[in-house]
Amino acid sequence: MAEWDASLDHIIPSAVLPPFWAKFLVGFASLVCFAQSYDGDFVFDDSEAIVNNKVAGVVGRADLLGALFFLLSFLGYCKAFRETNKEGTHSTFWVLLSILLGAVAMLCKEQGITVLGLNAIFDILVIGKLNVLEIVRKVLCKDRSLESPGMLQTGGLLFRMTLLALGGAGVLYVRWKIMGTGPPAFTEVDNPASFADSMLVRAINYNYYYSLNAWLLLCPWWLCFDWSMGCIPLIKSVGDWRVIALAALWFCLIGLICQALCSEDSHKRRILTLGLGFLIIPFLPASNLFFRVGFVVAERVLYLPSAGYCMLLTFGFAVLSKHTKKKKLIAALILGILFLNMLRSVIRSGEWRSEDQLFRSALSVCPLNAKVHYNVGKNLADKGNQTAAIRYYREAVRLNPKYVHAMNNLGNILKERNELQEAEELLSLAVQIQPDFAAAWMNLGIVQNSLKRFQAAEQSYLTAIKHRRKYPDCYYNLGRLYADLNRHVDALNAWRNATVLKPEHSLAWNNMIILLDNTGNLAQAEAVGREALELIPNDHSLMFSLANVLGKSQKYKESEALFLKAIKAHPNTASYHGNLAVLYHRWGHLDLAKKHYEISLRLDPTASGTKENYGLLRRKLEQMQKKNV
Repeated sequence: MAEWDASLDHIIPSAVLPPFWAKFLVGFASLVCFAQSYDGDFVFDDSEAIVNNKVAGVVGRADLLGALFFLLSFLGYCKAFRETNKEGTHSTFWVLLSILLGAVAMLCKEQGITVLGLNAIFDILVIGKLNVLEIVRKVLCKDRSLESPGMLQTGGLLFRMTLLALGGAGVLYVRWKIMGTGPPAFTEVDNPASFADSMLVRAINYNYYYSLNAWLLLCPWWLCFDWSMGCIPLIKSVGDWRVIALAALWFCLIGLICQALCSEDSHKRRILTLGLGFLIIPFLPASNLFFRVGFVVAERVLYLPSAGYCMLLTFGFAVLSKHTKKKKLIAALILGILFLNMLRSVIRSGEWRSEDQLFRSALSVCPLNAKVHYNVGKNLADKGNQTAAIRYYREAVRLNPKYVHAMNNLGNILKERNELQEAEELLSLAVQIQPDFAAAWMNLGIVQNSLKRFQAAEQSYLTAIKHRRKYPDCYYNLGRLYADLNRHVDALNAWRNATVLKPEHSLAWNNMIILLDNTGNLAQAEAVGREALELIPNDHSLMFSLANVLGKSQKYKESEALFLKAIKAHPNTASYHGNLAVLYHRWGHLDLAKKHYEISLRLDPTASGTKENYGLLRRKLEQMQKKNV
């Protein structure tokens, strides 16, 4: 058993440092690399996946968990051979556990299933020490020894391969039963090479993508949160200078594969095989070879291949140190590479601290990526910098004339700036390009409503609802249109639909209360107001609206309580003080009315209604004073 452990350690070397210090050093380096981002904001798709998601998860968790169980599965397969007393035998328990861990890895991320392929390659070429060069020679020489029972039929290899094959087939069958066979729908902007008509163009670009991934492993200085939408222009002819990258990639890969399979040195074969297995096999699902993927480059798919890259790099430095006397120079080079990669991690984690830093870091890497300009513009718009946001949205639309989300957001800003004509043109173009874009239909309806094109606005709202049945904001805006047209019943129905779909839709509740109040339906307005406050008990605007209704119904005490709660929540809202003053005025508490009129006018001196009511109160107080005198 000791001999077998020593043999495995040549393939998967143990740490030079004691286990505790090795783990401590790796853990400490990890903390240093990413310390800048631990207290950062939620950025990019965190907003949808965490902030706005109630069953919340951590973005990127699938890739990390997939990588964890992938490595556990591989280590479990290695354990199957460590647990036995002699070479060539195995522990069936650990093989089965490895298959189970591979299934868990696939449940986290589809590429996790590839660990079973890696285990098979590891078993045949590394554990089994299959010499491909020797077999080729025997085939060429017609050596009869190939016909005799050989290594592939001894030591339980056939049994283990059968277990791996059955386990993989079973896992894939369960996945198929749960999720079906239909691939996700991707668009040309996600992966333009896969939509190219020419097979040659597709092949050249796929291979260029592989070379870019290899370069990101070698030199991770060129990183971007998104690589779609023109980030990497297509290679359309062999005259493109970027074809050199393909040649360089395959020159290196073929050389390494030949060494891994055909080298006379068995130790070298096994290490190179393991390194190349980790480098290539986990990357295969992202290669576009078996099915179309939804990205050009995705840095997350390099988590597992990076393990193979590290093995190959370590082996390369070991070979280099054997053939040179300048061992200190080699050691300095290794430490320099580690330092540079740690520095890059520190810088990159700092860029993920906020959306502004993240999006702007991508501008220098992918200036042709429309999504980068869109996200910079969206971030600026959220901060209220509309002028700068317009500039980036326009650039996003220029780079991708079919970018409907950029058109929609740009149209929204132009609508707010009262540039209604251009806003309508942009939103109309967006819904022409994507007829089921419900948000653009709704925004188009808002613009048309502002342009007094009520019939067109109604049609746009109804089209939005057709494409998104549960769309409370659209029902709210449709209700506003009906209210403007004095179609009160239709307005109330639309707002009621909004509150059914979104019970916390404060604006819809408020509009219902105000409309019922204005049309004299005080009892119904009161019922709606009480219903709304039961659902949203801390909404000060609802308190204010219901307080007005109760005041008109002469329920002064209850009205006063609601006004005071609303004022406590928002003490500097002039209308709250003004309407409470009106309540006290009606109720006969004139001193309190005077006090709140004066507070209201201090907060908003231009309020004509409050001025008029305050004037009436003062005259009444003066008359009362004269009578008393």
